[in-house]
Amino acid sequence: MKNEKCECHHHGANAGGGAVYGLGLIGSAVYYFQHVTTFGGGVMAVLRAIVWPALLIYRVLGMLHM
Repeated sequence: MKNEKCECHHHGANAGGGAVYGLGLIGSAVYYFQHVTTFGGGVMAVLRAIVWPALLIYRVLGMLHM
């Protein structure tokens, strides 16, 4: 009998969350950039587009805690 290691790597399931976050990032950036009139507003739009999932979860958990 041979002692063979299975070198099967299944990483396909991890890609789903990244795809959903990427689509959310693009969608939120489009939404926030529609309301931008200044350069500073554009910077804030990029920052908001990046951190919106964390703010969403924070608010949802805050409502559940009530």
